[in-house]
Amino acid sequence: MGLINMSHRVFISSSSFAEYDQKPLKILQGHGLIVTANSIKKRLNRQQLIEQAKGADAVIAGLEIYDAQVLEHLKDLRCISRCGVGVDNIDLTAAQAKGIKIFITPDAVVQPVVEFTLALILNLLRKVTRHNVYMNQRQWQRLMGSQLAGKTVGVIGLGRIGRKVAEALLSLGAQVVGYDIYPDKAWCQTRGVPLLGRDQILGLSDILSLHLAADAQNPFVLTKQDFQSMKKGALLINVARGVFIDEMALLEALQEGQLSGAGLDVYVQEPYTGPLCDLDNVILTPHIATLTQESRLAMEIEAAQNLVNFFNK
Repeated sequence: MGLINMSHRVFISSSSFAEYDQKPLKILQGHGLIVTANSIKKRLNRQQLIEQAKGADAVIAGLEIYDAQVLEHLKDLRCISRCGVGVDNIDLTAAQAKGIKIFITPDAVVQPVVEFTLALILNLLRKVTRHNVYMNQRQWQRLMGSQLAGKTVGVIGLGRIGRKVAEALLSLGAQVVGYDIYPDKAWCQTRGVPLLGRDQILGLSDILSLHLAADAQNPFVLTKQDFQSMKKGALLINVARGVFIDEMALLEALQEGQLSGAGLDVYVQEPYTGPLCDLDNVILTPHIATLTQESRLAMEIEAAQNLVNFFNK
């Protein structure tokens, strides 16, 4: 079970690793890896990362920055096992040049993001948060809601998460249309999800939900013009990347009533403290779509196993 070389050093930069269950840590230690962890228990800046990960052969990474400067200082680093799916924080070109292998944990995030997307959509349709605010103020205010069944939901990005979101929406009676640069046409045909152009899906959707992956070759952003071309009164959901939305243009569209509401979990700058916080037709959450004990444990186990497999090759 143990590794041939028992001196491999692993640095865990994720501040909450094994917080809910020691199983991921035991996987690493059980294979003879020498493990050190983030000593300040918060996201590391570049200098802190360089200091704490110095001499490590591998890291289990969170959202801290691994740019060319950091990687140049981490001379022994051979592997980054990302506890999560995004790699926006890693300079992939610099990593490849140094022969550093990158792993992610894509499967564990699917279910929590799907559930969270549905939660945002249903909350906005039935105005759950707004009713709760009134009740907290001892006000008996009843606002008319709307049902999901029969609505046209545009899913932009039909990868692992987008496809599961579409399937969940279909099971609840929504009409789903999709947009993707590299679509799985067989899946779309089997599920009865029409593939539309960008302009078409904006103009047709009662609810627009973003599930794209970052793609430097095909950058995506919803602009003022896009919001103006959307169906009046539509809802917007973004649990993908903050950069996919021009936040000031969205603010204007919401204030003017072009959009009736939005649910956002990601932002261009995080933590977010901007003017969208002042609107009562917006649900804002602090990047928590994947933050469940179950998914966190699954990601950590997968990240640990990825390292074990890497060193055992």
